[in-house]
Amino acid sequence: MMKEITPIEVKELLENGSNLNLIDVREADEVATGIIPGAIHIPLGEIPERTEELDQSKPYIMVCKAGGRSARAVQYLEAQGYDVTNMTGGMMEWAGDTE
Repeated sequence: MMKEITPIEVKELLENGSNLNLIDVREADEVATGIIPGAIHIPLGEIPERTEELDQSKPYIMVCKAGGRSARAVQYLEAQGYDVTNMTGGMMEWAGDTE
C-alpha cells in the first residue's frame, strides 16, 4: 500500500516548521510555473539515474501535477528501498506558496 499525504497536510507541516524532503517530478516547463519552496526538481524520467542524489535514511514526498507521475516515482523508489510518500492531487490542489 502506497503511503499518501494530501497537499493540505504538506502545507500544514511546512507552516509548522517541519523540514520536509520534497521532490517535484514534473517537467522543467511545468516547474517554471511554480514549485513548492525547498522542493528539489528531478523530472520523472531522470529518477532512475539520479537515485544516488537521494538519501535512503530520509523520508521523501513526491510531487507532480495531479498525483499520477509522483505515484509512479513512489512505486519505483519504494522498490529501491526508499521511504517515499505520494502527495495526492499534486500541484493542481496545492494552495500554499510557490517560488
